[in-house]
Amino acid sequence: MTGSVGVLRAPTSALLLANLGQDHGVPMAACLEGTGLLPADLRTPDRTVTGAQELRIIDNILDALDDPPGLSLEAGLRYHLTTYGIWGFALISSPTLRDAVHLGLKYLDLTYSYCRLTNRESSAELDLRLEVDGMSPRMERFLIERDVAAIHVIQRELLPSATSLRRVTFAHPPPPAEYLPRYAEVFGIMPRFDAPEHTAVFDGFYLDQALPQAEANTAEQAEAQCRGLVEERRVPGGLAGTVRTLLREGPGAPPTLAQLAGMLHLSTRTLRRRLAAEGVSYRALLAQVREQLAGELLRDGALTVEEVAQRLGYAETASFTHAFRRWTGVGPRAHRQAAR
Repeated sequence: MTGSVGVLRAPTSALLLANLGQDHGVPMAACLEGTGLLPADLRTPDRTVTGAQELRIIDNILDALDDPPGLSLEAGLRYHLTTYGIWGFALISSPTLRDAVHLGLKYLDLTYSYCRLTNRESSAELDLRLEVDGMSPRMERFLIERDVAAIHVIQRELLPSATSLRRVTFAHPPPPAEYLPRYAEVFGIMPRFDAPEHTAVFDGFYLDQALPQAEANTAEQAEAQCRGLVEERRVPGGLAGTVRTLLREGPGAPPTLAQLAGMLHLSTRTLRRRLAAEGVSYRALLAQVREQLAGELLRDGALTVEEVAQRLGYAETASFTHAFRRWTGVGPRAHRQAAR
């Protein structure tokens, strides 16, 4: 199961991260720089943010604080079951820990993870493997360590009477020695670094233990809500849909392909390759967004054709008219008249 930048998300995690930055002396404005978000957006329950905006907040904080070791753990400890809304409620009401794990992975897009999670079960252990694609080393480290700490918090809140974490391994190098005690304190064991993969391994004995707040009817209703919310928040068209969303945020000065790759924490080559795999290109997506916005603005009628051209980043109205005629077969004025 994969957490994705291609899914809209509630602003809860973005606010949590911004508050983390503020607690370490980073002003809110600096946390939100380049995201297009205002502080009020993070406190509006029905507002959604993109994965790219949330990643930019993390980047801003790491830049401001010079990427301090252990900040990822502090972030992860702030993600309680209640942080996730209906997803967390669905886990709490699941019959057993095994059921909660399966449901949690099924609706991972309702969390704030960017990791690909794979569960490997045996009678003795539950092994969760975490992977992140295309991120910078420091971002990968932050996201992996944050999520392992958050998973540990979830397990303790689901089964308060049991501490079942057996092993934690990280594929990246260890932090400076003076920070290692904090890792042991957070996980209750010392993680192994420079390991072949990132894992959190739990004692299989507890997998079929009944959860204290299990309730079958409530669990069924909560899962139904999770299913609907995933479809509602998913950006249509995978990565291409995410790129369209980002391009719509600033059509007058759209980000370049390289800038988009940076916003998505991918290399330019990887972004181009993944878009090609979906059968689109940056230029085609930009044209689609401009065509769609042009139609909306012309039908709305609040702006003149010249103002619509400027809004979409065209220096000359003639260039916009030529492009619009290529998209639709008619000029913008004729389109507006037909819409009326």
